[in-house]
Amino acid sequence: MEGLRTYRMVAAMWIRSTMAYRASFALTLFTSFCVTFFDFVVILLMFGQVRGLGGFSFAEVAFLYGSAGTAFGAADLTMGSLQRMGRRIRDGSLDVFLLRPVPLLAQVAADKFALRRLGRVLQGLVVLVWSLVLLRDEVAWSWGKVLMVPGMVVCGAVIFMAVMVLGASALFWLQDASEVTNAFTYGGNTLLQYPPTVFAQDLVKGVVYVVPLAFVNWLPALYVLGRPAPAGVPSWAAFAPPFVALVCCAVAGLAWRTGVRAYRSTGS
Repeated sequence: MEGLRTYRMVAAMWIRSTMAYRASFALTLFTSFCVTFFDFVVILLMFGQVRGLGGFSFAEVAFLYGSAGTAFGAADLTMGSLQRMGRRIRDGSLDVFLLRPVPLLAQVAADKFALRRLGRVLQGLVVLVWSLVLLRDEVAWSWGKVLMVPGMVVCGAVIFMAVMVLGASALFWLQDASEVTNAFTYGGNTLLQYPPTVFAQDLVKGVVYVVPLAFVNWLPALYVLGRPAPAGVPSWAAFAPPFVALVCCAVAGLAWRTGVRAYRSTGS
């Protein structure tokens, strides 16, 4: 609770600073929305030439894109500031946060809170809602599938947050490896926007059993769409995202505490 209180106070401070220039904020928010929308434009252009992608229709691919984009956008909005961890460790500015008697992770995650990242969340949400409208007659909806949609977005966001914390924890030792961690966050988001059928089975198994990004949207989305799980993956895995999210959070918390204990400040 102390960490949440700290995060809320620090983030609110940066939000007030941002809203002092509302015209500038509105422009950057609109720019963020448009820039991320160009990723979906690629899919629109692709389906202008083909009727399906890996056996998936446009509405189904849009559903994958929207669910992954919304989940990642929420995680990026909340934990995106952790990308600066490597620089803070190298220049010693992390020491300032350690001097304060409040949780370190909450401080670092909320510092320089960028409300403009809300544009990515809104863009993903717009595509997700649009895809659900297109799928209203294609999917045999039930209460389980209806509840699965918001559940997969929330659990997906938590999984992405845990991966971001894991990546930031690795920077206590690697320092200059932020691009490596981005491969699992930004790269994972791009991967999940497309059907699993277009990728090699080894890659699909890797994001199920190694880095569990498939639980963000692939597995629950296949259940919603009424499609079978990838080969070798049990059908009940579609209902596992809450448990996977809890395990990811536990592993990320352990990695973070280990990294903080191993931190020895900067030197000259």
